[in-house]
Amino acid sequence: MKFGIRDWGFVTTRAACREPARCRAAALFPNHQSRIPNPGRAARVKGFTLLEVIAAIMLLAIAFTALMRVAGGSIRLSQNASNHSEAALWARSLLDTAFTTEPVQPGITSGRFDQRFRWQLEVTPWRPPAAPPNTPLQLYQLDLNVMWGSPVHPYSAHFRTLRLASATPATGNGQAFP
Repeated sequence: MKFGIRDWGFVTTRAACREPARCRAAALFPNHQSRIPNPGRAARVKGFTLLEVIAAIMLLAIAFTALMRVAGGSIRLSQNASNHSEAALWARSLLDTAFTTEPVQPGITSGRFDQRFRWQLEVTPWRPPAAPPNTPLQLYQLDLNVMWGSPVHPYSAHFRTLRLASATPATGNGQAFP
């Protein structure tokens, strides 16, 4: 085994030793490298500069900001979808129960479902173009707007359906039969 200067700059040979303690350590442990680096080799050690570290941190900050915006946008979209679903459930409930106990009356009515959701229902007679003029049944178009949010900038969902009712009020209790 030959002793000499290793590629990584540590002194391990007796001929290169200037200190007796290091020379004895090199003789006792021939495969052991000294912990003292070669000063000429230290200038070529690679690492990150302060500028590179700052650039990496800035890149992480920009990426984190973009991810937070995406997460905030997805939360807003989820809330909007939830509000539309709730409005559709309220509308279905109102349209299913509208005019089940009283006759269909053309006109506009409004009200509130709860503290957030309000509604406006417009009922108008609807006749298909090819329908005969004197039929015992009448179709009514029910247009329902469900609104929520602030009165200045409300969100709304529009629902439309047709309801079939008697064209003339029934005798007896004064109700039309749907």
